[in-house]
Amino acid sequence: MSQKNYPLSPRFVSLISTIIFAAVLIFPGCKKQPAEQNPAENNRNESSSPAPMLESPAKPEQAVADPKSSLSNVIKEARTWRPAYTHWAGKIAPDFTLTDVNGKQHTLSDYRGKNVLIIFWASWCGPCKIEAPHLVALRNLISEDKLAMLAISYKSNYPPESAEKVKNFVKQNGINYTVFSAAPDTLPSPFNRISGIPCGFFIDSEGKIKLVTEGLISLNEIKAILQAE
Repeated sequence: MSQKNYPLSPRFVSLISTIIFAAVLIFPGCKKQPAEQNPAENNRNESSSPAPMLESPAKPEQAVADPKSSLSNVIKEARTWRPAYTHWAGKIAPDFTLTDVNGKQHTLSDYRGKNVLIIFWASWCGPCKIEAPHLVALRNLISEDKLAMLAISYKSNYPPESAEKVKNFVKQNGINYTVFSAAPDTLPSPFNRISGIPCGFFIDSEGKIKLVTEGLISLNEIKAILQAE
């Protein structure tokens, strides 16, 4: 007996498309997985959250100063990231000392007097890879004497992340900001309990946490946060 094929209704197709699009906006980043979790489960989690694309970073020579906006307005307009660790806003960021992938030691409090952006990421994280060119463009746009950029990747077994993998990523992608490969227990709270990446800590010149973001963030949005009051 032959089977008849019935076409899907436009309403049904539209409903499915809406659900998929909403899922992308709600879950824009990668989730860190506990070390004891099954690696097969990690692979499923990594591939289950497609990352929305960001606009291409502007070339530094083409960038123009954006008008200042309130921080609340910047947050309100966010689509691919969300505020995180909001109870830390306005508090002094806990100090720490780490050695970067080139063997140089850095202490967070040494950067007082300038803005600091701490980025938590991983070489296996798809959204982090999309965000990296925006961070490279940011480093080209804002000098080190005005903004310190510290990118920290946790060492882990599942998903596998080692100092060697991080070094290779830096070399292959032309990373021009400071990068670390560190064990979580070498950092104070809240830096030792990051659960979603990419994650950015915006710290002002007085050492206070201005905003924490979780999810994909573009060059223009980073500039807006740095300039916002």
